[in-house]
Amino acid sequence: MEKPKMVIAGGNGFLGQHLRQHFTGLGYRVVVISRGAVPGPDSLTWNARTLGPWAAELEGAAVLVNMAGRTVDCRYNEANKRDIIASRVDSTRVLGAAVAACTHPPKVWLNSSTATIYTDTEGATPANTEATGIIGNGFSVEVARTWEEAFGACAAPHPRKVALRTSIVLGNDGGAFPVMARLARLGLCTPQGSGHQWVSWLHITDFCRAVAFLATQTEEAGAFNVCAPAPLPNKEFNRLLGQHLRPLLRLPQPRWLLEVGAFFLRTETELILKSRKVYPQRLLELGFAFQYPNCEQAIAELLSA
Repeated sequence: MEKPKMVIAGGNGFLGQHLRQHFTGLGYRVVVISRGAVPGPDSLTWNARTLGPWAAELEGAAVLVNMAGRTVDCRYNEANKRDIIASRVDSTRVLGAAVAACTHPPKVWLNSSTATIYTDTEGATPANTEATGIIGNGFSVEVARTWEEAFGACAAPHPRKVALRTSIVLGNDGGAFPVMARLARLGLCTPQGSGHQWVSWLHITDFCRAVAFLATQTEEAGAFNVCAPAPLPNKEFNRLLGQHLRPLLRLPQPRWLLEVGAFFLRTETELILKSRKVYPQRLLELGFAFQYPNCEQAIAELLSA
């Protein structure tokens, strides 16, 4: 019997590689479309702006996941801002055109978004759910809103469409966590800034499981918060890192020092100072069970691997 097909656009990065492995294990034939050359028969290239031979792979696919978009780990100058937004909007629009041209379009289309769409949430304020969350302001929010608007505007009527409002995903072989762990070993496992800002997070295993759940175990559409159900303050997150890594020194990280560091590293302090308090209400209501529901458990697993 022919295997069901999954197509991952922008699937050459940390999350895409894990999704490919996870869905292959579930019995799918996984096709990756990316800008760079990828070895293997089920890998194609695109420019993420115009239709090409890659579009034929969407025909008859069971699942389409779009993860294309330039990294936000850079300085937010005007050129970078334009590239960040265009890379997300253009790729989403051209996928919409390709899906609309299919005789047998994908059954479900999951498009990346981000949990930073919500407002900066501090203190005891309730976490942002899909139903009650407050959309914020600023460039990162503009990226998320523009991305989701482009997704919603796609004319393709047939696939069930899901927007993945994903938090920071923790894994050992990519993303932010290896950098966090390396800095913590050097003593930077202290509160960053005030340390009161909330951190919403997700173990890489649960990210893949959540995507599979949304693709195959429900018929629900719309935006989903893809994060663990237990956000925690930045100071607590760093305390857990220090508890496991036990550096000889613990160095303070005041905001002014983070600003200096961000300048030299060509990044933005918003990535660590914005308070993200997000709750996966819809996933939980549908019965999704997290393998790593609390951060202590997730960090312990990652640092023991």
